Amino acid sequence: MENYNQVPNIITGKDLDYLSDMFEWNKEALKKTNASIPKVENEEIKEILKKACKMFDSNLTTILELLEGGCSCEN
Repeated sequence: MENYNQVPNIITGKDLDYLSDMFEWNKEALKKTNASIPKVENEEIKEILKKACKMFDSNLTTILELLEGGCSCEN
């Protein structure tokens, strides 16, 4: 078994399955949340939904960066 001084930049099949699930969940949540904003009359709730949309969008971007190998994510 080879020891690494640095973790190799790879994504396993299991990692890819997890990232794919997370991407699809966030994409659907963004879509549904965004579609519900015009139906809400309460401005405070609208703002909360808009913040949620930004979070889902940020999650999608992070997942794509991970897949492209360009994320400097910290644990």
